[in-house]
Amino acid sequence: MNRSGIPGAVVFDFDGLVLDTERTSYQATQEVFSEHGEEFSAQYWASMVGLTDHPHWTTILEEQLGHGIDREKWVQHKSARSWELASELELMPGVLALFEALRAVGVPMAVASASRARWAEGHLHQRGLDHYFTSIRGREHTERTKPHPDPYLSACAALGVEPSAAIAIEDSVPGVASAKSAGLTVVAVPGGMTADHDCVLADLIVLSCADLTVGDLAHLQTRHGFIGGSAS
Repeated sequence: MNRSGIPGAVVFDFDGLVLDTERTSYQATQEVFSEHGEEFSAQYWASMVGLTDHPHWTTILEEQLGHGIDREKWVQHKSARSWELASELELMPGVLALFEALRAVGVPMAVASASRARWAEGHLHQRGLDHYFTSIRGREHTERTKPHPDPYLSACAALGVEPSAAIAIEDSVPGVASAKSAGLTVVAVPGGMTADHDCVLADLIVLSCADLTVGDLAHLQTRHGFIGGSAS
């Protein structure tokens, strides 16, 4: 086992992993399209999960309509609706138990999200979960986001650990690629909008966080050569 039989640190994705916010964000976007008499493909939305370098949904809507819209108005409308829908979500299976188990043995935790940090912070605070995390990093904290390594490098720096000491838990192909390129051991938990993502680069793929224990994570990290220690 690694140092003290526990992982050096765990960095969580947020959207789709902690809460199924990818589904509710799609729902809010589709509602805007419906108000304009249009449809937005769920398959296309799923292909964009975890990425930011894709056309904005307002651009897609304008192309389908053949004319412009009041972008500021509809972006605000969609954002408010996304928050409303996400606020009603329950945590994904096994997430809270894993938070508790990791905290019980002193494993530091962070969030590395492709969304803005305040989005994850707000939902975690609303549920009284923000205290589990040393740091919550969003797309505003790095020049590049997923699938580039920057989000996970930033999260590890905030935790004061080397990437090789940390495990990432992700739900999407871009997220897995980001964590792997940063040097973390990666567990993939595809589901919801990412159920069809082929997370072949991950070191372990499970159906939900309920399938993970601290011992599983420590064993996985040991298999990938982590001995222990923090960043100097």
